[in-house]
Amino acid sequence: MSKISGKATKPEILVRKFLFAQGFRYRKNDKQLPGKPDIVLPKYKTVIFVHGCFWHGHQNCKKSALPQTNYEFWKNKIQRNVGRDKSNQRDLRKLGWKIIVIWQCQIKNRELFGKTMKRVIQKIIA
Repeated sequence: MSKISGKATKPEILVRKFLFAQGFRYRKNDKQLPGKPDIVLPKYKTVIFVHGCFWHGHQNCKKSALPQTNYEFWKNKIQRNVGRDKSNQRDLRKLGWKIIVIWQCQIKNRELFGKTMKRVIQKIIA
C-alpha cells in the first residue's frame, strides 16, 4: 500500500487541467487546511476533494466493493477513511469553506466528466 500515491492521481490531474483551462487558479494539497484538500480555490473559498470510490467508500458504486480476502481489515480501513473525511469536511465548514467532492466514477468517461465539471463550476461560482 505504500506504493499507492495519494497525490496527483489521474482523476485529480484531469480535474485540475480542466479548471485551469477554464481560468480557475488554485493551490494543491494545502497542508494548512483540514484533510489537505486536493484543490483549493481561495478566491471562491472552495475546496475540492477528488475521491477514489474504493478508498473513500462511495456508497452504491461498483468500484467500492470490498475484497473478500482479509475482509475485516478492508472494512475497518475504509470506515476509518470515511470517518476522517466527514470530520475534515465538518472542520472545513466551520472555517467557512464550501466543499465539493468529485468521485472517480463521476469522471470515468467524457460524457460524465463534462456533466460533472459543469455542476462543479456552477457550485464554485454560486
